[in-house]
Amino acid sequence: MSLENPQRYTVTAALIYANGPIHIGHIAGCYLPADIYVRYLRSTGKDVAFISGTDEHGVPITIKAKKEGITPQQVVDKYYVQIKQAFSDFGISFDIYSRTSNQIHHETSQEFFTKLYDNGDFDEEVTEQYYDEVAGQFLADRYIVGTCPVCGNPNAYGDQCERCGTALSPTELIEPHSTLSGSKPVMRSTKNWFLPLDRMQPKIEEYVNSHTEWKTNVFGQCQSWLKEGLRPRAMTRDLDWGISVPLPDADGKVLYVWFDAPIGYISMTKEWAAQQGRDWELYWRDKDTKLVHFIGKDNIVFHCIIFPAMLMAEGSYILADNVPANEFMNLEGDKISTSRNWAVWLHEYLEELPGKQDVLRYVLAANAPETKDSEFTWKDFQARNNNELVAVFGNFVNRAIVLTQKFCDGKVPPIGALTDYDQQTLNELAQFPDRIGQAIGQYKFREALGSLMDLARLGNKYLAETEPWKVVKTDPLRANTILNIALQISANLSIVCEPFLPFTTEKLRSQLNITEHFNWTNAGRADLLVEGHELGKGELLFAKIEDEEINKQIQKLLNAKRMNELETKTIPAIRNEITYDDFAKMDIRVGTITEAERVPKSDKLLKLKVDDGLGGRQILSGIAKHFSPEEVIGKQVTFLANLAPRKMMGLESQGMILMAEDRDGKLSLITPGEAVWNGGTVS
Repeated sequence: MSLENPQRYTVTAALIYANGPIHIGHIAGCYLPADIYVRYLRSTGKDVAFISGTDEHGVPITIKAKKEGITPQQVVDKYYVQIKQAFSDFGISFDIYSRTSNQIHHETSQEFFTKLYDNGDFDEEVTEQYYDEVAGQFLADRYIVGTCPVCGNPNAYGDQCERCGTALSPTELIEPHSTLSGSKPVMRSTKNWFLPLDRMQPKIEEYVNSHTEWKTNVFGQCQSWLKEGLRPRAMTRDLDWGISVPLPDADGKVLYVWFDAPIGYISMTKEWAAQQGRDWELYWRDKDTKLVHFIGKDNIVFHCIIFPAMLMAEGSYILADNVPANEFMNLEGDKISTSRNWAVWLHEYLEELPGKQDVLRYVLAANAPETKDSEFTWKDFQARNNNELVAVFGNFVNRAIVLTQKFCDGKVPPIGALTDYDQQTLNELAQFPDRIGQAIGQYKFREALGSLMDLARLGNKYLAETEPWKVVKTDPLRANTILNIALQISANLSIVCEPFLPFTTEKLRSQLNITEHFNWTNAGRADLLVEGHELGKGELLFAKIEDEEINKQIQKLLNAKRMNELETKTIPAIRNEITYDDFAKMDIRVGTITEAERVPKSDKLLKLKVDDGLGGRQILSGIAKHFSPEEVIGKQVTFLANLAPRKMMGLESQGMILMAEDRDGKLSLITPGEAVWNGGTVS
């Protein structure tokens, strides 16, 4: 059951691995929804701690370090700075964005582990674990890859299949191999400490079943886990990168990354509270505080079962009231893939499309994967900007301000007698803040954004039907009333759009010259701007995005895809060995192409006439997709002269033109460096 009307909130957004930049899938998955939610709560006067940071332990960090030839610490230092700056530039309004490599986090995690250990909450077990004899170390779950026994994914990790979402143990994988050496691992004995989730299942079930209001994907995945039956899970690992296990007989062991990472929410709250002179315990131990975790669907089990189990065992913490996990966002018809560089990277977007933070925020919120996977395309991005932000939102505000500048000297005109239509419009205006707020409070951000745009449409419709530019000629007092109402709608937009479009809010408030600190409690009123209030300079809130700008981004993606294909393309293996006598049988010569034409009904063949110094010959060559007939006429080429003639498309070919193929499959003619007499041999 959800906590009703809390005055204090702890809101967390998933700790992202500091092993690479962030992309739009991350943003749409949890960070933008969390920011919208938090900005709304703050506007309603709630006490909020918005917590996040980078997860700097775990195998993904060491894998990245090994790949780049640097230390894990160098990896996390690099990406923490980049990620934090990108979030800030994009307007994600964390109260603190910290990191799990900080000393306070190490201390908090070790204290947490020690308390559970002292309470007897762990089972100490010696188990058989995969060991890489080539690399000389035990393998953490993510260092083991194999085929998923559930869906057949050949690249499932030892802890989870990212295709079907099934939680796994390394021993369940089919044909496992080490990502360190590629070798098949062997089993060796090692001691670790396990959280007995099997014995804790009744309490976990009670907790999950008390939150039937959770999103269907979240509640359903939890029920699936519980139905299968929970199993003990090791909270320590045999690794050399991470937080040391605080026990005397645990040399070479660190805390499981999914044990220490969620504790990061607590340690980062401690860090923030110390900076602000607040009591961190109010945000984690007070039953009147509402705890909300924003995550992607791949983290549901950790936030809804494992972390709550840890908190239950510790005994003094509140549990999450809600875990609104989103599904995945795809990109241009394909899954976002960091390894394939198939992504829109946030830091690159901010550099290449400066000043358009709110356009991306709008598009990602409007197409958020709240109930199922969604897709981002650059054409949709362009259409939503031009047809919605420019044509609806921006157009209404600009007309209201420009008409006031033109007819009222840039000052808010007095409001006169109201018509029934005026009153109807104001009545509708008054309903929007609650409608938008309720949708946000229920984590229905797409619905809330739709209502926000409906308010802008209300303003557009009002101006279109009242036509103040015409009325002013015959009834200036009536025109004043119309413009006053249009400006009041604009002022309300500056309040309710702030959670979604914070940069636009700043621009709009500047144009309306609003200096008061309006918040959600002021929204819905028709007297936000008093008579005589002087407006600021009116400018377009949004600019139209042209095809050229979009095509550039699409081409960038296609180039990345091509480069990835080239990087993964392997050099062909050497063919079977031949002797010199075999080679000596080939008669390779130089000739000049004197005629060329396409072979009818073939998209591959060119018919070539080659001057071979012996009267000429006809050669059919499969190069029509790479060269036009005009391009090859006059070229000297090498050809195999003693290849037995063969018929193709009803024509005889008397030899073979020799070509070279590069990594992307492009063919080049093999030509002599200098002119050679026709018929000259190659040896």
